[in-house]
This record gives sequence, C-alpha cells and structure tokens, in this order.
Amino acid sequence: MAPQILSAQSIERRRKSLGMSRAALALRSGVSLPTVNRMLGDDIGRATFSNVSAVADALGMTVDIVPTCSDLELQEQEARAKAKKIVKLVQGTSALETQAVDELAAQEMTQRTVHELMSGSKQRLWST
Repeated sequence: MAPQILSAQSIERRRKSLGMSRAALALRSGVSLPTVNRMLGDDIGRATFSNVSAVADALGMTVDIVPTCSDLELQEQEARAKAKKIVKLVQGTSALETQAVDELAAQEMTQRTVHELMSGSKQRLWST
C-alpha cells in the first residue's frame, strides 16, 4: 500500500472502508465521540497529537513524522526571520535618531545578518 498523508479525509476513507461507525471508532480509540466528529469534520488541525495517534491506531494507520524541508532550509528560514527582527530593531532605533535606513540598506543588513547567524552556533540560532 502506497503511503498517504494523514488527513481528516484519509482517516474518514479508512473508517468507511472498514465499515466502522464513528461511535465505534471513538470507543475503540478512547477518544470522545464529539472529538472524533470534530477531527473527521476537517478540524483535525486543532486535534491533539495523542488523539490523532489514537484514532489512527484504532484504524490500523500510522502517524509518520517526516521533515517537510531539509535541515539547512529550516535553519535558513529561522535565520532570515531572526535577521528581519534584528534589522527592524535597528531601523526603529535609527528612525528615532532621524537616521532611517533605506530599503536597499535594510535588505543588505538582513542578508549579512542571515550569513552571520548561519555561520555561528546553531544553538544560538534557535534561542530567543
């Protein structure tokens, strides 16, 4: 069987193909019927991991946790977000001193900051 992304639709398809009622699924999984109904009504994004896992297990499904991007891509995303915050602080401070930084200079500062964050400690990258 080819792997599929776990979604409310895939859980509902599996439940129906097994001929299992939502009430039976709730009982089998230990998840309340209102919660099962919310999960299968496309509100799975608000469900807890333990509830999704219990429902999947009750249906003979797995919840696989797989990366959506490479380590480097995620680190770069974090570095860029952090760099933008830092540059905004600098822009705000500079504007107060009537020395505002123009857009091109801000972009260059952001890029330099991303480079510095990426070349430094990875633990520091994730600190707040």
